[in-house]
Amino acid sequence: MRAAGALAFGLTALLTGGPAIADAWTQPRGKGQVIVKFEDMRADRGFDPDGNLADLPAERRDTTASVFTEYGLTDSLTLRFKGEWQSGEDAFVDYDGRGPLEVGVNWQVWRDDRTAVALYGGVADGGEGRNAGYAPPGVGDRDWEVRASVGRSFNGFSSRGWRPSGTFVEFQAARRFREGLPDETRIDATLGAHFGEDWMVLGQAFGGRTENGDARWLSIETSVVRDFGDWSVQAGWRQAAAGRETPEASGPVIAVWRRF
Repeated sequence: MRAAGALAFGLTALLTGGPAIADAWTQPRGKGQVIVKFEDMRADRGFDPDGNLADLPAERRDTTASVFTEYGLTDSLTLRFKGEWQSGEDAFVDYDGRGPLEVGVNWQVWRDDRTAVALYGGVADGGEGRNAGYAPPGVGDRDWEVRASVGRSFNGFSSRGWRPSGTFVEFQAARRFREGLPDETRIDATLGAHFGEDWMVLGQAFGGRTENGDARWLSIETSVVRDFGDWSVQAGWRQAAAGRETPEASGPVIAVWRRF
């Protein structure tokens, strides 16, 4: 039972604006969690309009501290909120201020012991920070997002040794309608493995493109999660793998989760 709970919490804890939040498993009624995350992305090169790497005029730095919380209104409806504070600089700007604020509802369309399907709808208000990784700070106003997610868990081996005691996969497809920025299509995927009751390893891919095709991105992230009762700690590394009109950013991702 505990492994199943850790699976659901682990999936919902995957952030994004870069990274998207895993949606396939909703929270039970009256249960929730809070996640505080820190990211420090830096880049000396960027992808040009043809997808080739080129040196930037100066190092680009984007630092984000975020808070994500969700609460089960019912067994099939989960309320979500996310807020960010950002700071950064590049050759042209130096910024510090609020990032986007987002609120939404996740609906559990279907679920059994192994598979879950969910639909998410949310609205976001742009801030003084980067509301999109390819845009200057402060550009972008209100956004609406619809997202479909499907996840599947699998049996593993014995919890002894280094073989996984359970694994899962999740795929997401989203459409983001934006004011002040081009609309976006996003595709994300997660592969996770549990090692015993307290350890989890995650591999993730976050991709997308703008409607006009000018900006595209694909980032890969790997992380390790350690449970301490109702608390969990996540540490990982994110790396941009491909793109157009986006930086080749990389850096650490650290998060603390508290379930209630």
